[in-house]
Amino acid sequence: MTVRMRINRSATRKRRSHHALTGARLSKCADCGAAHIPHRVCTSCGKYNGRVVIDVVKAASKKASKTKEKAEVGSAK
Repeated sequence: MTVRMRINRSATRKRRSHHALTGARLSKCADCGAAHIPHRVCTSCGKYNGRVVIDVVKAASKKASKTKEKAEVGSAK
């Protein structure tokens, strides 16, 4: 790289000043009080806008049964 093409440190750092990451903005669930991303379903209770969208208990039991099934298949080999 030639000297005439070089960009000095301050110009590089000024350009990168907007690259910083920001934390997620969270809101509080009206039903359970857990933090969740705005305009998304609450992961702890499965509600959005006051109505149940995801049955959290059913999803958890389904996940548990799948992991149990995988463990049984893995131990049988």
